[in-house]
Formats: sequence, structure tokens, C-alpha cells
Amino acid sequence: MADSMLGTTLFAVPVTSLYGALNAFLTLGLGVNVSRVRTKLNVFRGDGGNADLIAAIRAHGNNAEHVPLALILLLVAELCGGNVVALHVFGGALLVGRLAHAFGMLKNSPVQAAGALTTLLVQLGLAGYMLWLRPWG
Repeated sequence: MADSMLGTTLFAVPVTSLYGALNAFLTLGLGVNVSRVRTKLNVFRGDGGNADLIAAIRAHGNNAEHVPLALILLLVAELCGGNVVALHVFGGALLVGRLAHAFGMLKNSPVQAAGALTTLLVQLGLAGYMLWLRPWG
């Protein structure tokens, strides 16, 4: 669990590392999509009033707004000794929720609402799990 390097204790956080990396790929992909749509439409500032560009910008922005909080909660839960299966359930649900939300935003699909709800439930669940773990003693 811990390894010493130059007098500093390092903690392995494999669950958070996995879902952090996967969500980073999603955020990067959504950012590349914004650039792709901007180039296609020749709109390099603002959204030009184009619904596809607005959707791409918001899909990327919404992901960037919601993922950090969930990953911080996942990290703290993991550092406090949270159950590995529970952490994977939260992390997997976060990723599925974010994928569903992004797909729904980009394709104007009702799956967006399911993705948004899943994301909020993961955040709420992780916050409750942190209280249940009682890391303060």
C-alpha cells in the first residue's frame, strides 16, 4: 500500500487512477470534438448560434464541471480504506453516466437525463459513503 521515495510516503490508489484516466480520455475526446465541430463550421470564437457547436461545447464543459468532484470523493474514499468493490461500482457508474450524458448531449437523446442523474447519484453516493466511512475517527 505504501512505498517510500525520498522520505515521502506514497499511497497507491489504483481505483481512482483507473477511473481518473478513463474520464480524462473522455474529457479529452470531448474537447477534440469541440475543435472538430469548430473547424467544420469555421467558428473559432463563441458558438455562432449553431446547435451542434453549442451541444459539443456544453458536453465538454459539463464533463469538466462534474468529473473533478466525483474523482476527489473517490480518491478520498480510497485513501480512507473504502471497499474496492464499492469504489469500482462508484467509478464505473461515474464513467457510464458521463458517457451517457455526453452521448445524449451530442445526439439530442433522452439518455442525457439518465447520464446526468447517474452522475449526481454517484456524487451523492460517494458523499454519503464518505460520511459512513467516518475518516475523522
